[in-house]
Amino acid sequence: MTVSAVSVVNQTTRVPAPAALATPRWTLDASHSHVGFAVRHLMISNVRGEFTKLEGSAGYDPARPEATSVDVTIDVASINTREEKRDAHLRSADFFDVENYPTLRFVSTSAAERSGTLELTGDLTIHGVTREVTLKVDDITPQSKDPWGKLRVGASAKTKIRRSDFGMVWNAALETGGVVVGDEITITLEVELVRE
Repeated sequence: MTVSAVSVVNQTTRVPAPAALATPRWTLDASHSHVGFAVRHLMISNVRGEFTKLEGSAGYDPARPEATSVDVTIDVASINTREEKRDAHLRSADFFDVENYPTLRFVSTSAAERSGTLELTGDLTIHGVTREVTLKVDDITPQSKDPWGKLRVGASAKTKIRRSDFGMVWNAALETGGVVVGDEITITLEVELVRE
């Protein structure tokens, strides 16, 4: 997915309402899920990080993928890039401003199957700004029972956004040209869901 596929219509006044979740219902297994991101550093390499605390629910029926719906909330303070000073800066008002905006949230609004990929569109709220984004969901596993008799399913997803679209514009110019932190963010997800 390209950045151009992400809506840039400012919707700061709209707060996403919980989607009407399809049945059957599933709960996100946070201990077996991962939300990662990557951003260009010094115009050279991609720095990667993750959020370690998240919760959410989904409605998913493999027979009706177009009825899929999700509602996920992420604790921004759980950001981890393996460098504490950088993480502290990312939590500050220069970036996420955790004190005023402690969570990220994605609430789906529609789903469609295209060329074997499930495209999940919804409202992503970061830093108090809500934008429409589309997640490309693939590698959806068959439902299977765990050793305790509970049904589980997994999936991978990805999208790209611009952090400037969410009001995060801090940067510093380089003497050689370019900037310290890239604007484009690649988001990747690996999720495991448990049937309620």
